[in-house]
Amino acid sequence: MSADPQQRLVVAHSVDPAAADHEVQGNLALARWLAEVQNLAFGGAFEPELRQRGLLYLVPTRTLVGLESARQLGVASADDLLGGFVEHAFIGGKAIAHPLARGGLAPEGWNPLFAEKVRDVVLTGVSAFSLADAHRAGARLLAEGPVRAKLAEACGGLGQHVARDLDELDGWLAGLEERQLALGLVLEANLERVVTHSVGQVRVNGFLMSYHGHQHQTRNRRGELVYAGSDLLVARGGYAELLALDLAREVRQAIEYARIFDTAAAIFFPACFASRRNYDVAQGVDSRGRERFGVLEQSWRVGGASSAEIAALEAFRAEPGLAAVRASSFEIHEDKRLPDNSRVIYRGHDEHGDFLLKYAMTGEA
Repeated sequence: MSADPQQRLVVAHSVDPAAADHEVQGNLALARWLAEVQNLAFGGAFEPELRQRGLLYLVPTRTLVGLESARQLGVASADDLLGGFVEHAFIGGKAIAHPLARGGLAPEGWNPLFAEKVRDVVLTGVSAFSLADAHRAGARLLAEGPVRAKLAEACGGLGQHVARDLDELDGWLAGLEERQLALGLVLEANLERVVTHSVGQVRVNGFLMSYHGHQHQTRNRRGELVYAGSDLLVARGGYAELLALDLAREVRQAIEYARIFDTAAAIFFPACFASRRNYDVAQGVDSRGRERFGVLEQSWRVGGASSAEIAALEAFRAEPGLAAVRASSFEIHEDKRLPDNSRVIYRGHDEHGDFLLKYAMTGEA
C-alpha cells in the first residue's frame, strides 16, 4: 500500500457478476482476514461510494483488465490491491506462455517476443484463438504424443482435456463456445506423474514474502479432478532469502523457471503490475519417458493458495524474528473438526450444491 497505509479501507471485489457464492464469500473472508493482519478497517464488498471515505485497498477475485476498469476501482499501482492488473484479458491467462500457430489469429496487444523469451522454461505448446488454429496446432503436436488442451481462463484444474488423436481433440474443441475461444486456449505436451510446484511472491504494505510449495488435487462429487489445497514454505524477503533455505534440486529449478517467466513478463508487458505473483511449474514425464519441467501459468490474482499466504503474513507480523514458516490451504468436500490454529475461509456449498470447506493454517518451517 502506498502513502499513509493506516488510512486505507480494505474491500473485497467480485469481478464476475455471475461468480459462485463460495468464490464471493471466500474472497470476502480473505479481505477481512487481511485487514485484521494489517490492523486496517474492513469495508466489506466494494461499492463506488466507498471511495468517498478515503483510499481503498482492493482484494479482487480476478486479475483486473483494462485501464478504465482499474481507474473506476481506484487502482493505479500494485500498492492498491492484492492481485494484479493487465491491459488485455489474455495477458492474465495461460495463453501468453506459448507462441501462436504460424499465421494464427492474434488478439490485440499480443507480443510474440514474450513466448520466444520463455520458450526454454515452458512445455512444448501452442496457443490458439480460433478453432482452425487449434486444429492445425493439435495435429502437429499429436505427432509427438498426447496433448493436453486447456482453456486459457480456466482455473482449479477445470476446462482441460487430454487428447490422444486428432478426432478426440476435434470432438472436445467442437464443444467450446465462441467467447471461450476469444479468450484463448492452450495445447501442450501432456505429462504423466506430474508434481505441480507453486512459486511466488506477495508484497503487502511494503512487506515482501517469497515461497515455494506443492498443490494437491482431489476428486469432487462429480468425479472431476480439482484443486484441493497447497503446502507452502514461505520466506521473509525475496527469492534470495528463499533460496538460502535448504531446498531440493527440483525446487530450485522450479524457482529459477518462475523467476525467468516473471522477469520476462515485466519486460514485455510493462504496463501490467501485480502485488501477488504466483506461478505453477509442472514437473513430470513426457510420452517418451523424459523428465520435463515447465511453467504452466501465472496467477496475478488471489487464488487457492492465498489463504496460506495470508496465514504466513500473520505469522511474520506476530513474530518479527521469524525467517520462514510453513503454511497450508485446504479445499475439501467433507465437513470435519479443524485444528485450533486453522482459519475457516468458507464452509457451505459449491456451485453444484456439494459441500465445500476452505481453510488455512501455519506450522513450523
